[in-house]
Amino acid sequence: MNPQPLPTLASSAGGPSRPEAPGRPVRNGGDLVVETLEALGAKTVFGIPGQHALGLFDAMGRGKLHFVSSRVENNSAFAADGYSRATGEVGVLFLSTGPGALTSLAGLQEAYASGVPMVVVASQIPLEGLGARRKGMLHQLDDQKASAANVTKSQRLIQHASGIPSAIQDAWTEAISSPQGPVWIEIPQNVLLDPIMVPPVEDALAEAADNPPRVELIREAVKWLSAAKRPAIIAGGGTRRGRAEKSLLSIAEKLRAPVICTPGGNGAFPWTHELSLQSWIEDRHMTDVLEDADVLIVIGSSLGEVTSNYFTFEPRGRIIQIDAEPRVLESNRPGLGIRADAGQALAALDSALDEALAATAAAPDWHGTTPEDLVKDSLAKVKARLEEQDLGKELKFMADIREAVPADMQTFWDMTISAYWGWSCWDSREGQFHSAQGAGGLGYGFPAAIGGAVGLETVGKPSRVLAVSGDGSSMYSISELATAKQHNVPVTWLIVDDGGYGILREYMVGAFGKATATELARPDFVKLAEAFGVPARRVAPEDVGDALKEGFAADGPNVVVVETLLKMFGPTHLGD
Repeated sequence: MNPQPLPTLASSAGGPSRPEAPGRPVRNGGDLVVETLEALGAKTVFGIPGQHALGLFDAMGRGKLHFVSSRVENNSAFAADGYSRATGEVGVLFLSTGPGALTSLAGLQEAYASGVPMVVVASQIPLEGLGARRKGMLHQLDDQKASAANVTKSQRLIQHASGIPSAIQDAWTEAISSPQGPVWIEIPQNVLLDPIMVPPVEDALAEAADNPPRVELIREAVKWLSAAKRPAIIAGGGTRRGRAEKSLLSIAEKLRAPVICTPGGNGAFPWTHELSLQSWIEDRHMTDVLEDADVLIVIGSSLGEVTSNYFTFEPRGRIIQIDAEPRVLESNRPGLGIRADAGQALAALDSALDEALAATAAAPDWHGTTPEDLVKDSLAKVKARLEEQDLGKELKFMADIREAVPADMQTFWDMTISAYWGWSCWDSREGQFHSAQGAGGLGYGFPAAIGGAVGLETVGKPSRVLAVSGDGSSMYSISELATAKQHNVPVTWLIVDDGGYGILREYMVGAFGKATATELARPDFVKLAEAFGVPARRVAPEDVGDALKEGFAADGPNVVVVETLLKMFGPTHLGD
């Protein structure tokens, strides 16, 4: 199909135009996008050029934004997600129309499910083609923004250039306001390309909307906790997004409450603290402890499938649930629902507890056991269960990776058996643990790591990161080796090759006695990486630590391939 000609700069929609001095570039709607993003503090944009989006890319050539060109739009979305998680800043994504926009949606689902702030700018067909008319324009959809309705906080169409700065500023504000998430903006081709009379953007301000807890709810929560003998805490991903770690630690120590982190909350509480149940959320021993709590504080978690040990969790005490997303509150269990940003809520709760506990400082009592001993005994029970399951290879493999990874390095994990282990056993130390457990789609690890490394370098922090994938999930993002090479991104990519979709193989064998359609033909990953110009090596499982250390010391991207079959620890929600 022959591409449509670009609209002329003399105003394709009959709008105003103005003469320009010879040789001077014509400012257009794309300039307003770039200028507004720069004024808001954006430094990097991810995406892929497209015909209707050329006004954006032309304008970037006149601005200061750094563009990282991915090879698949879904991976661009994952990269913007990783950039945001690694830096705490807003990820920015540029998309072309139709197929390009639609291809990004699975990546945006992960950002939406995990509360990652992003501003997504998608191009559109010219204004005259919008609506239900089928004019036969390239990439035409009946309603493109409706396609993003399930995976973004909001969607808006900008129909005139003068509306661009305010719309992007509003989108940025919405993205960073709790519950955080991606916000979708789309701009027609001619609005991006036509000459404009709007002056250059001089400043833009976006501040997160306030989301404090209600005073009476905090007062009631304090009343419950002051009388509690067995308080416990579940820290979910909202704890990290709300930057509530300091308040969480203070509250836990005041109450002497054991704390367990969900996969999304991994790192919210110190791993080796005497009150830390770590992240063994899928183990029945931990479920038993949480069920026995007389007051359970749940922060930034819906008590969903994984956190509830696959909905086997039956708490006998009262629940205080704190979440910025009102739809999460009491979605699985009744309780005292406090709709608020986790950081603001825990700060208020921490302050209120000071006075209350000074008046009534009852010591916690877990049926004659101190909470510290309870934590120690529970972790010992988990360890003993694992040691009974012939998992020596898996435990050593994960320990070797942990020993090789510097304490402050950020890691990005795909949906693979290694990541499932990581959800429970990974001590993130001073780094951060990032995985795709929000939506659970394949292909997250490597492109997110690329975005994370780019972001860390942008903000002046050590930028080497680790990505972990299986052979199945790696094929979703294998093309991004070209991106990593082109931009010389310091990512070490560990591919654990077990010849198929390993976790699905385990599920099917466990459920049906055999696996169907889980085995995969795959490339020689070492040769494939080298074909992209990326150094790679294949090592035995016992050598993974040394290989990673060498990769971390190198420049630019590199790949480590380990061919091994890892098993998962036995599921406890099915009974012993």
